[in-house]
Amino acid sequence: MPKFELKNITGVMPALVTPFDENEKFDEKRMRGIINFLIDRGVDGFYITGSTGEAFLMSPEERKRVLEVVVDETAGRLPVIAHIGAIGTHTSVDLAEHAQENGVDALSSVPPFYWPFTSNMIQNYYTDLTKSTDLPMIIYNIPLVGLMGFEQIMNLSSIKGVGGIKYTAPTQFDFLRIKEEIGPDFMVYSGTDEMAMSGLMYGADGLIGSFYNMIPEVIIELCKAVKENDMSKAKHLQEVVNKIIFFGIANKGVSFIKRAMAWQGADAGYCRKPFDNFTSNEEAELKEKCRQLMQNHKLEGVAFLDAI
Repeated sequence: MPKFELKNITGVMPALVTPFDENEKFDEKRMRGIINFLIDRGVDGFYITGSTGEAFLMSPEERKRVLEVVVDETAGRLPVIAHIGAIGTHTSVDLAEHAQENGVDALSSVPPFYWPFTSNMIQNYYTDLTKSTDLPMIIYNIPLVGLMGFEQIMNLSSIKGVGGIKYTAPTQFDFLRIKEEIGPDFMVYSGTDEMAMSGLMYGADGLIGSFYNMIPEVIIELCKAVKENDMSKAKHLQEVVNKIIFFGIANKGVSFIKRAMAWQGADAGYCRKPFDNFTSNEEAELKEKCRQLMQNHKLEGVAFLDAI
């Protein structure tokens, strides 16, 4: 049985990176260090083996091992949501069954992608997944695999076992419709880091994001400001977050996140090809760019910037 019910899985949850070593092998020691680093920083849970975790660059066996290490090191301290999405239903069901056997609290999956799957095929995909375990399923709406319309979200929500949605799209006005038409107990997780503030204001139950690996303290403070109705502070913190995100996207994305984590003492290793990694000279240049970012925008209270 899961240690955490879906209704209690809320707050700030990094879409966890997966550390690889210099030879692109999964680095278990680094993974354990990352888990404890983020728990110490006050995050509320983990969303693992998603796109930020480079899941689609790993074999199913590697994804299973990452999950085993994360669950073991987390040791029930925080909830773990396992992304088990793949193009093929067979692979996703296998990953789902393994995830349940190893004690995760919930599942999530992108819809099947690459081919133009019909709405009925997507409905059948999620139906097959939810039948394969007793865990709650969080469906996933993201432009990378084709946004689902509200009608399809409604249809998917009727599948037994589907309990929420990770919504990574700018159409956050749908959060209000989801809560009203599907029901207040249907969990909504905002997955657009650049819109964390508005996501919470539109009724998101939690935040799942890539950059929360490296700036958890800023996002946690933003959530607190929204909860206390200090919208001026929340807006300022969202502006800080967005400056960092836009800079990071322009500087190798996940590779940047991993280096910024390492500067804080959480060595997140390397990315797998075809992603780029920073050479020593490039990392030195990156640090100088970060210093300029901090100076130009007067960014304060950002741990990775203070660490360089």
